Amino acid sequence: MITLKTTDEIELIARACEIVADVLDQISALVRPGVTTAELDEWAEGRIRSYDGARPAFKGLYGFPATLCTSINHEVVHGIPSRDRVLKQGDIVSVDVGVCQEGYYGDGAVTLSVGEVAPDVRRLLDVTRDALDKGVEAARPGGHIGDISAAIEKIGLEAGYGVPRELTGHGIGSRPHEEPQVPNYGRPGQGLRLQPGLVLAVEPMFNLGRREIETLGDEWTVVTADGKVSAHFEHTVAVTNQGPRVLTVVPSRAG
Repeated sequence: MITLKTTDEIELIARACEIVADVLDQISALVRPGVTTAELDEWAEGRIRSYDGARPAFKGLYGFPATLCTSINHEVVHGIPSRDRVLKQGDIVSVDVGVCQEGYYGDGAVTLSVGEVAPDVRRLLDVTRDALDKGVEAARPGGHIGDISAAIEKIGLEAGYGVPRELTGHGIGSRPHEEPQVPNYGRPGQGLRLQPGLVLAVEPMFNLGRREIETLGDEWTVVTADGKVSAHFEHTVAVTNQGPRVLTVVPSRAG
């Protein structure tokens, strides 16, 4: 069921999203060679719980064991933090985090480079981030889910990247995953009509190679089938009468 949020509910979602944005903003300074993904996870949980009433949204969700999803190089999403996963020079790592506060959820992700990365990998990160911006811009009243999806897909295909079809964005609010799904491929003018009060997690994922993906034996980690690297960026965005409002920002550092 699709639920439109009231103004007060959007403000509650925004509070959770501010914590998400703070974690993603601060964790970039911790991502460096020699750091384990478990260390990142422990820091993030402590940071989230330092906010009154806030807790990690992913920990225990559907049985997931950690606060963060940390996906390295060819891992697309849902990588499990581990003391055995040590970041190396030239890696990239997607950090996906969810927060619950006062019964409402925020969700966001960035892909970070570990030191200097190869030029084609740097371009992948830049293009995927640009696709997120274009997808968010399309989240306007009177438009359709397909407008968001098509805007993202166009950027990826024009850059020559694989765009996975099995993984999507989603609605979010009093539950971490709600209807509707927000695919990263589609056609303009198709799908659900966008209305004020709809809150969506928009999350493009592009592969440097083909779009095909596989799930590892841990039943969580999704990887590219051809072993090439993948990038993932995500914002939680509210559809408003004034246009899209990105909620996963730190107000003091917005703009």
